Amino acid sequence: MKKFFCICFSSTLQRTITFNSVQLEHVNRSEQYRIDASGKAVNSARILAQLERDCVTTFCPLGINNYKDFEFLAKKDNLNLMFMKIPGNTRECWTLLDKTKGTTTELVVSEPVFKPTKEFKRQERQLLQVELPIYIGKNDAVLLAGSRPSVWSDEAYPLIAKAAVGAGKIFLADYHGKDLLETLKVCTPTIIKINEEEFLSTFCDKQKHSESESKSESEEQLKSLIIQKSKELKNIIIVTRGTESTFAAKNGDFAECPIIPVKAVNTTACGDSFNAGFLYEYTYSSNFEKALKKGTWCAARNAENECPGTIQ
Repeated sequence: MKKFFCICFSSTLQRTITFNSVQLEHVNRSEQYRIDASGKAVNSARILAQLERDCVTTFCPLGINNYKDFEFLAKKDNLNLMFMKIPGNTRECWTLLDKTKGTTTELVVSEPVFKPTKEFKRQERQLLQVELPIYIGKNDAVLLAGSRPSVWSDEAYPLIAKAAVGAGKIFLADYHGKDLLETLKVCTPTIIKINEEEFLSTFCDKQKHSESESKSESEEQLKSLIIQKSKELKNIIIVTRGTESTFAAKNGDFAECPIIPVKAVNTTACGDSFNAGFLYEYTYSSNFEKALKKGTWCAARNAENECPGTIQ
């Protein structure tokens, strides 16, 4: 059995509420309600646990006021959780599902930012320099996904990436902007998976495309940029595009994978589900195109379910 380590610094208690329809400025009564341990890498971990039981370990920082709620939910989903307690509460997200319109609306409630103490910084150094590298060494593949809350050091993501790549692990990075650029100064992730907007803003400093460009011109330009960057970095770059096909390249060799049309129930965590499926298949087979199809399949199955990060 291959072993996977999912790291999520933006852990979330995800409350998913289903309505027949949602009307602003009216009283809306729900049909169904659920709560799940969530966050980008947590959602991926739940998929991995469904693909193969006991194959995944999950790390999250959790607010000391409500960490037990998250811990209980993670145990239920076999996420094999390890965590660091931090001041305050684990943040909450609310997903509103409108059955009539078929829409998903996500409300992210950010917790107040606490001022890092000397003790917190000491614990952070211990985590980044000792504890996480030990866990990384015990696994075959590592996934680091999601935003980095500002209380964590700017060095956090580059240090984790360097530990994973230096240990010879397959490392999938699903983050963008400054954190990704700083990571690339110290090492190259095996796989970079981001969406189109994130790719362009990180590597091209431009908007999705100019108004004068046609869709086909924009797509050809995007393909060229992905191929160029993948060839330069000598790695895999995957760019998801919502309801459009996924563009990807391995060492400059381009591949395109169409999405699987489904009747979507909840589109939250489709990208996270893609990550899990791709990483799982690629770790076992090293087959780039087969892994793209597995990731796409997991994303489609996730969209058919209420729970974010599920294929069952």
